[in-house]
Order: sequence, then C-alpha cells, then structure tokens
Amino acid sequence: MNNNIEEEEIDLLELFLELVSHWFVLLLALVVFAVAGLGYGLLFVTPQYASTSKLYVLSKSTTITSIADIQVGTNLASDYQEVITGRPVLEQVITNLKLDTDYETLYNKVQVTNAAGTRILAITVTDPDVELAKTMTDEIAEVSAAFISEKMDQDPPNIIQYGYTDGKKVNHGPLWFAAVAGMIGFILAAGIIVLRYLLNDTIQVPEDLEKKAHLNVLATLPLEKK
Repeated sequence: MNNNIEEEEIDLLELFLELVSHWFVLLLALVVFAVAGLGYGLLFVTPQYASTSKLYVLSKSTTITSIADIQVGTNLASDYQEVITGRPVLEQVITNLKLDTDYETLYNKVQVTNAAGTRILAITVTDPDVELAKTMTDEIAEVSAAFISEKMDQDPPNIIQYGYTDGKKVNHGPLWFAAVAGMIGFILAAGIIVLRYLLNDTIQVPEDLEKKAHLNVLATLPLEKK
C-alpha cells in the first residue's frame, strides 16, 4: 500500500518579505520590550560590588622542600573554606563591625575559593556598598586567621592581600537588561508572524490556489466594486 505524502515547501524569500512587510510590528515589539527591560534594570536591580582578600595557608610543619607538607597545606585550605563561612567567624564579624544583618544574609554575600594547585584562599564579599564590601572582606580575613590559630592549633594563615575598591559593578546594568529584553521582544514578534504565515491557508491570489490546492487556474473574474 503506497501512501502519497504531499510536502509543502516553504518559500524563504516569501517568508522574508512577509517579515519585512511587518517591520513596524517588529520594531514596536523591540522598543516596547527594551523599555520594559530598561525600567526593570533601573527600578529593581541594585548594583553590586565585590572586594577580595587572600590568605596563604600554612601548617606548623610546613617546609619549602617537603612535598608532603605542601599536600597538607592544600588539604588545610579545603578545611579553612568551611571555617571561614562558618557561623562563629561570620557572627564575630557582624559583632565587630556592628552590622545590621544576620548570619544567613552575610553568608550569602561571602564566597571562598581555592585556586587549583595552590594554598591561597580568596575571600570575596559582594555588597551594594563598595566600601562596606572591602571592610567586611578584610574583617573576615583577620577574624578567620585568629580563629584558625586559636581553635585549630595551626599557624594563622598569612593575609597576603587585603580587599580593594575599584568601583566596578559585578552584576548586569540596565542597558544589558534593555538589550536582552528587546531581543526577546523581536524574536517573539517574528515567531508570531512566521507562525501566522505558515498556518494561513486562505486563497488570496491565483498563485495561492496553485501552490496550496495544486489546481490550475483557467480564468479569473474581476471583482466589481460599487
């Protein structure tokens, strides 16, 4: 049993001309979404700034030539990552700086990373106040070093870099949201136009009859408009 499957070809040129004919709709969608994205970025997105301090991890038996000691230092770096973001350290920082926040809020602002193959811990604090971000990361580094020395019976990590304030935002600004939203609006409008074009099976000109119904046009009658 043979099944005759008819495939309708899509005329890309005709589809492109269909999009061009709706240029105003595409432009309007782009502008409206871009303005909405810009408004969202201005009203609801708070600029965030980051400051980073760095600790160099040591152990009491560390020597320059001992590979085993280097491995111990690397393992300690992983342990210190948990200590630095722990409740005792961060709550002490809140007390020392008299911050109007709680442990969970400060915890979400702190990120501790250890570059692969090193014993250097980077403590990064993100906050809307660039100066406060630096103050907090410096205080966390100092409190962490003292806590590790006292509670873990280890040499305190050396603070090899205090925080900095370069004034650069670490999150996206309003223009980024405007650009992304405008592109989304343009794509949505184009998608709707293409979908309507593909689903439109009405006969408007004789060529449509040949293309969609596969019938030959023998004659046409003019439409008299009174």
